[in-house]
Amino acid sequence: MAESIYISREGLEKLKKDLEELKNVKRKEIIKRIEIAKDLGDLSENAEYTDAKDEQAFIEGKILDMEDTINNAIVLDEKRNTGTVDIGSTIKVSVDGGQREFTIVGSSESIPEKGLISNESPLGRAFLGR
Repeated sequence: MAESIYISREGLEKLKKDLEELKNVKRKEIIKRIEIAKDLGDLSENAEYTDAKDEQAFIEGKILDMEDTINNAIVLDEKRNTGTVDIGSTIKVSVDGGQREFTIVGSSESIPEKGLISNESPLGRAFLGR
């Protein structure tokens, strides 16, 4: 059974856009690089070909991961007020005499330095349900 991935509507749309870019642009670019590298001769000693094939494998893996994320995404409801901290909640916390604002997000959208903390992180788990 696949693991559910929590994501905002904006995050899901960005992921879909990035996926289309990989499929329709990057994939075609790497195919051209492979064709050009093949024309250079002996493939066993062709660094260009090896590099292009490695990049192709990376891109294909990334496409599979992104498709898996999209297929298992649970889009977060925005601005819901349940009285407890849940994924999608924005909270204010007193830190060192000041206040910091955190938003609990799915792991794929986590950017701690911007206050977006993963529901799977120790800090995120500590806030959930409070």
